[in-house]
Amino acid sequence: PAMLVSRRVKRLLQLVPGKKRFGAYRFLPFFFLLGGAMEWFMINVRIGKETFYDVYRRKRSERQYKARME
Repeated sequence: PAMLVSRRVKRLLQLVPGKKRFGAYRFLPFFFLLGGAMEWFMINVRIGKETFYDVYRRKRSERQYKARME
């Protein structure tokens, strides 16, 4: 089964155009799209009551407050 999956993945990767001209760099647009999707998810999707950035901002302000107190 693993060999079959590997063969399918190789075949799928061969379908991406630009192998001669761009080589491995031809996959960059996919990574940009993935990064953009992750960023959108972290900004807009709430898990519980908070987004990722809500947690980030709170933790950063807690660290700044703690540093000022020391």
